[in-house]
Amino acid sequence: MRSSRWTVCLSDDVHMDAMPAGHDHSNEPSPTGGAAQHQSHGEHQRPHGRELTRLAVRATVHCLTGCAIGEILGLVLATWWGWSNLPSIVLAVVLAFLFGYSLTISPVLRAGLPLRTAIRIALAADTLSILTMEIVDNAFVLAVPGAMQAGLADALFWGSLIASLAIAFVVTVPVNRWLIGRGKGHAVVHQYH
Repeated sequence: MRSSRWTVCLSDDVHMDAMPAGHDHSNEPSPTGGAAQHQSHGEHQRPHGRELTRLAVRATVHCLTGCAIGEILGLVLATWWGWSNLPSIVLAVVLAFLFGYSLTISPVLRAGLPLRTAIRIALAADTLSILTMEIVDNAFVLAVPGAMQAGLADALFWGSLIASLAIAFVVTVPVNRWLIGRGKGHAVVHQYH
């Protein structure tokens, strides 16, 4: 019978070990194949090279999905309501974080972890990635003359929004690669996706 208690360990490098309490890890297959060796925190095998880049791209696509939903919804609503630049950006950023975190929390909850733990994991996994993406894409939209004043039917509105998200993606991949390479960021949650 499966135990309902979980051991969750967040060390300095935010390594996440979520297995039922008392579970023997020694014979578990590792994500890279073979049997996992019992290791203390900080000694876990981390991805590198192409695998690290692949994980970073995947994490950034995940981040982009949440950010794009929030950004588009926020800017569409703010434009429709005729809001000025600052409230429009605040709404878009808040919704980007909300959707970004919710895309991480859902699979963690489905894996059986409690809500409080799922929230902590989402904060550790996504905050820097979402923040990077939001700074880059909002800075780009603000820098494009007339983009914030464009209406929903204007190509400038949609073109600047799509370009801003594409640029933010390119800038955020190396951030996620750096985080995952150190066992932080999306490295704490990729096992649940």
